[in-house]
Amino acid sequence: MQDRRQRVRRPVERPPRPSLICEQVDFVSISQALVVADFASFSRAARALGVRQSAVSRRVQALEDELGVSLFERLASGVRLTVAGRRFMEQARSALSNIDHAVKNAAAAGRGVEGSIRIGILPAMIHGFLGDLLSDFRTSHPAVALDFVEGHAREHIASLFDRRLDIAFMTGALHAPGCDAEVFWTVRVCVALPDQHPLAGCDALDWEHLKDEEFILGRGANDGGIYQLGAERLEQFGRKALITSYDISQDAVMQMVKLGFGLSLVSDSGGEALYPSIVYRPIASEDNQLSYSAIWLLGNDNPALRRFLSLARAKAAQQRPGPAPEISG
Repeated sequence: MQDRRQRVRRPVERPPRPSLICEQVDFVSISQALVVADFASFSRAARALGVRQSAVSRRVQALEDELGVSLFERLASGVRLTVAGRRFMEQARSALSNIDHAVKNAAAAGRGVEGSIRIGILPAMIHGFLGDLLSDFRTSHPAVALDFVEGHAREHIASLFDRRLDIAFMTGALHAPGCDAEVFWTVRVCVALPDQHPLAGCDALDWEHLKDEEFILGRGANDGGIYQLGAERLEQFGRKALITSYDISQDAVMQMVKLGFGLSLVSDSGGEALYPSIVYRPIASEDNQLSYSAIWLLGNDNPALRRFLSLARAKAAQQRPGPAPEISG
């Protein structure tokens, strides 16, 4: 005999639909019933609401009809909650409070005063302009969480398109399809060298002084633009620049500089960190500037990001030099 197996069809689980009563009860009637419960009187509740007593009475009566229970005992001196009414009011008050909290949170997030911003940065980047920007934004928007991801430029671009980042800071004037970008600040490059080095006695250096020196750079130097800038400036003297890039931190680079393995190039804003026996000297040339940009995905509707960009633009405008004064003859 052929074995016949019955297939058991399991019902598809669907979210419960609101009952007909829930669809017909309105929040105004519940809110007014709560006021009546607070004042224990239709007349006093009506005065507090600024409406006629008959309007409040009709709404409460309609609510009781929809629920199928009496919420109040009508007395000569006012009203008193029934057992069912007391239970309903407790749960209704809690529900309306949760709705009010949700509405306020949504409004706060929509205004950008709450929420989060996911920020991509290059290694050893949070100093100078960006450090000040983050500090000011955290002070003015304490309810906005700032999440940081350190990595390479190509990784940050991919994360922007995957919406794992809201914004990324990188060097240069950036262009990427589907993205918007702005240059927010520039830095000058200076030289880190041992305090006993012959060039340490100079107040400022130029690239020609450095053409025969060996340089050490750490991780992030390529993304940070310093490697490319140093190589281009030094190779103009007819020889390949002696620059070695290691997968090491900036602290390790400074230790190697201290031990005499070579000099290093750092931004002037990044040269604030003090290391024993290390000095910093500016490069007195106009062609040693690096620009830093922010890039974000077009159509990113994060309100907190818009506020962050607004503050960044304001700070950038404050740091730009104003127009030169006119000289009258």
